[in-house]
Amino acid sequence: MKEMKEKWMRLALSLAKKGEGKVSPNPMVGAVLAKNETIIAQGYHRYFGGPHAEVEAIEKAKAKAKGATLYVSLEPCSHWGKTPPCTQKIIKAGIKKVIAATLDPNPVNSGKGIEELQKGGIETEVGILKEEAEKVNEAFLKFMKRRIPFVIVKAAASLDGKIATCKGESKWITSEKSRRLAHRLRDRVDAILVGVNTIIRDDPSLLPPSKKNSARIVLDSSLRIPLKARILQDQDKADTFIFTTLRSDKDKLLQLEKKGIKVAIMGEKDGKVSLEEVLKKLGQLEIMNLLVEGGGEVIGSFFEKRSVDKIFLFLAPRIIGGREALTWVEGKGVSFLKETPFIEINSVKKMGGDLLLEGRVR
Repeated sequence: MKEMKEKWMRLALSLAKKGEGKVSPNPMVGAVLAKNETIIAQGYHRYFGGPHAEVEAIEKAKAKAKGATLYVSLEPCSHWGKTPPCTQKIIKAGIKKVIAATLDPNPVNSGKGIEELQKGGIETEVGILKEEAEKVNEAFLKFMKRRIPFVIVKAAASLDGKIATCKGESKWITSEKSRRLAHRLRDRVDAILVGVNTIIRDDPSLLPPSKKNSARIVLDSSLRIPLKARILQDQDKADTFIFTTLRSDKDKLLQLEKKGIKVAIMGEKDGKVSLEEVLKKLGQLEIMNLLVEGGGEVIGSFFEKRSVDKIFLFLAPRIIGGREALTWVEGKGVSFLKETPFIEINSVKKMGGDLLLEGRVR
């Protein structure tokens, strides 16, 4: 029986992952309706504001849902949000039992969905593949707990950690295959962040390949961003936010706002925009997943503030060398090894001749 429960829950979790990059700031959820060893219907949360996974599965099953068991990767909601409560839909469908991988970390619903189902005469069980389910929604768990984004750092470097030569040449260190995958990572997040030096040096657009409405974030303490920068010319494709300080030029600030750029004055720390204030503001904007693309000073600042949750590091089989060549993590660094963040490497993959290291920061 346990093997069958885990089998259907793994299916629910795989369905949930299909919503990656589409449902934020909601969690990814998958659902499977089954009777014994037969699947009746399945569903997942496809987009923010759309039907929840449980509702999609029930509507597909119709009358067959009666007497079935519902496997769902997260506790069904019992409150009104963008959509009606899923618990009422489950009760009305005549479902016999609900098996949830984990409780909802949202305090508005946590435990209440299960309680309402039990009051409706439905048998419940929680905890099947709990750790796997929490990993799927690790960003949502952090967002519910701290109301700041889950921070992913992405970098491409040589084997000795360089992102450019001493002359500033950086195109291209990694392979085309690595670059395509790195670009697609933007589809999985709500916003992409860089420092103004990256804008000045590389003039990127920071647009994801297919996702719409992603935000682009620039840290620029004194508004050095060129008014002709690509990132400022296409606000119809994606919003741009610039976080600056009171040191910024007020006339330039007005020029940026006329272009439709959203400029926010933040506090200053060590001569830079306060990351604590930036993350808090992004949380208020309901940005749940943040991809930090650099450069080295910005990435170094995130590590120094212990604000990095995950890394994607692309390593090319090259040695660049040179004291003046930039590395993917710069900043002040640590004085003692015991102060270093520990990276739990989850996977190492070959990528067009390069290596891709994916790790969780502990």
